[in-house]
Order: sequence, then C-alpha cells, then structure tokens
Amino acid sequence: MNSRSVLDRTPEEITAKVRAGLARRYRQQRRFIACGVAAVTLGLLFLVILMGTIGSKGIGAFTATYVRLDVLLDGAQIDPEGRRDPQVLARADYGGLVKAALRERFPAVSDRRQRRDLYGMVSSGATYQIRTRVLEEPALIGQRISLWVLADDDVDVIYRGQVDRALPESERRVKDHQLAWIDSWQAAGEIETRFNSTFLTAGDSREPELAGIRGALLGSLYTLLVTISLSFPIGVAAAIYLEEFAPRNRWTDLIEININNLAAVPSIVFGLLGLAVFLNFFGLPRSVPLVGGLVLTLMTLPTIIIAARAALKSVPPSIREAALGVGASQTQMVFHHVLPLALPGMLTGSIIGMAQALGESAPLLMIGMVAFIVDIPGGFTDPATVLPVQIYLWADSPERAFVERTSAAIMVLLAFLILMNLVAVLLRKRFERKW
Repeated sequence: MNSRSVLDRTPEEITAKVRAGLARRYRQQRRFIACGVAAVTLGLLFLVILMGTIGSKGIGAFTATYVRLDVLLDGAQIDPEGRRDPQVLARADYGGLVKAALRERFPAVSDRRQRRDLYGMVSSGATYQIRTRVLEEPALIGQRISLWVLADDDVDVIYRGQVDRALPESERRVKDHQLAWIDSWQAAGEIETRFNSTFLTAGDSREPELAGIRGALLGSLYTLLVTISLSFPIGVAAAIYLEEFAPRNRWTDLIEININNLAAVPSIVFGLLGLAVFLNFFGLPRSVPLVGGLVLTLMTLPTIIIAARAALKSVPPSIREAALGVGASQTQMVFHHVLPLALPGMLTGSIIGMAQALGESAPLLMIGMVAFIVDIPGGFTDPATVLPVQIYLWADSPERAFVERTSAAIMVLLAFLILMNLVAVLLRKRFERKW
C-alpha cells in the first residue's frame, strides 16, 4: 500500500498536509463568497434595470402638454335668456366654443376633414374646464378669456419627442398638417408641458390625458381598511388560542396543517371562494371595496396567523414561568406579559400581509373589480377598482400614452409598498423590547 499511517509520518509531512487541506478549504470558502457576492450583485443589477425601465417610462405621466386658447364666452350660446341659471349654464354647448376658438386660431383651415383633425388636437376635457370656469364666474360670460387646456394624447407624445416626426405620415397617428399646427403653437409660445395634476386627482378615463389614479388609490385604501380591520384581530386571536390555550391533540394538529397549507394556496382560489360565497350566496354587490376586503382577509389570514404564532414562540419561556410564579392566571400571563413582547413581530407580519394584499389582482378580478369605473368611490360600498387592477387595465390599452400611465401607476404602487414596509420597520423599532 502506498498510503502511510499518521504515526509513520514526520511532523513536517503532517504540517504540510494540514496546510494543504486548509488552503483547499479557504479556496472553497472564497469561491462560495464570490458566488454569493455575484448573486447579490446580479440581483441588484436586475432590480436597478427594472426600476430604471419603469421610472424612465413612467416619469412622463407626471407631466402633460397644454395649449393656450383664446375663447369667446358667447352669451347667446351659453345663456340665451341671460338669467344666469346654473342649470342652463351647465347644459350649454362649450364644445362649440372650443371649436370656434380653434377655427379662429387657424382661419386657413377650411377643409372638413382637416377641421376634424384640428378639433382633435385638444382634449375633450377642455369642454369641462370651460364649463367649470363659467359656473364659478358667471360674470365672465360675454368676455374673451385665455385658458391653458389639455392637449390630446397624440399631440402630447409628439411634442415631447416620444414619436419620431421623421416617420412617414402613414406610420404615425399625427398627420403632417397637424405637425404644422403644433409648430405654429410652439413658435407663438402657446404650447408647453406642465405638472399633470389630473393624473393624481382624476379617476379612470378612455382618454389617456384625462386618466388618473385617484379612484384606484381610494379603492385600494378602502379595501385595505376592511382587510386590516378583520384580518388583524381575527389572526392574532387565532394565533393566541392555538399557541397558548389550545390542547395538543390531532384536531389542533389538523388545524395547524390546514393553516400552513392555506398560506400556499394560489390567490385566485380565494377569489373563486369570494365569488361563490359573498356574491352568489350572500348577494353582496360586485366590484366594491367591502367584498374586496373580505376576499383579501381570507387570503391574508394564514400569513398573519403564522407570523403571530412565530412572534409568540419567540418570547422566552422564562417570561411565562415568572408571570405564573407570582400568581398571574394564564390569561393575565398572555395579555399582560407575553403579548406586549410579541406585538412588534405581529405588527410586522400583519403589515407585510397587507403589502401582499395591496399587490394582489387575481382574486379581485374574480369579484368584478376589473370594471371600468370613472367615478371616485366615496365609501366601502361604492363601485371601485384598485391599483393593481388599474395597472392591468391600462397595460391592455392600445394608446401609446397609456404606456406611461401604466409605468407611473406601478411607481405609485411600489412607493406604497415601500412606505408600508418602512412603517413595519418603524413599528418594530418603536415597540421592540429587550429581555
């Protein structure tokens, strides 16, 4: 045999063998550390690329293109009888005033087809803007006013350089004569980009320049309020019972196994359950935050229960033994000593569950929250949608301007998720106790 026993080797040979083994293990360690650093770097690189792509596409949605119009508020057209009745003023043909202002600005446009293109250069929201101004100041009737109104989304993407003007006319939505009108506005200083407050204050719209996320934001807020109001107390109560009071038998084990399994069930299954129970059986209205919150409560309960039980288990047994040793009952021991120490972990788990619920769309699609809703919801039973579903709807729209609004809505959603995780960290730091 070529191998020699350890006893037959000299100290120098043993030392060399040990050093070779150490060198090999250090090389393995360095390779492992290098793989870990490479994995983290690759993950961060992908994250930067993702965030950069979303940010570069979505930042434009926070600005919009406006054009200036000199509008004659013709009293014969707005208020023929001169009574200044708000109902009469609200029904006036303000669209005709916008068209007249455009014809006056470009008097050379006489062809019917070109006039139709000219009228399409301004957003339909200009009509409502003029009506609002007249209703607020009826004394303006009969005067000529200068207003900055929203341009159409096609004008917006051209003016901001998102579409190549050098493309043949057949390959772009804006025609050559419309480009000339944009150049005329630009030369006269009558077109510019401004902060797009409509995106943050308006509801959904078929017109990209008028579409906003306020309705989806409030829908998400109402839905999460219902979810946290139900899931947190129920989840914490279930965790306390299972961890502190429930007897250890096969039924308890069966309940624990089912809770763990429910945490891994696809979210769309909870949507089907909500469709069958809350809509078909109980007859609750479709597409309302109340039902959405109930469905998300079912989905987040397993997560909150598991997180709450883990927080209770992290409390040292000595706390329980000390409380019982001084004469406290089991209920007093749990609520006066164990629960305050476990509360930071419970809050953290609950907020993470809420963040998961905020990003869900599949269960809400099943209960009808995919409907096109223009009005801003005013309560828990008003028709509404949520941010993930709004993103889904806009991503399916063919207009180029909706690409920006989709990315901008994703940015707002990510900001909410980051804010919720920040709140979880702050609450943990605030209530965390050392023992």
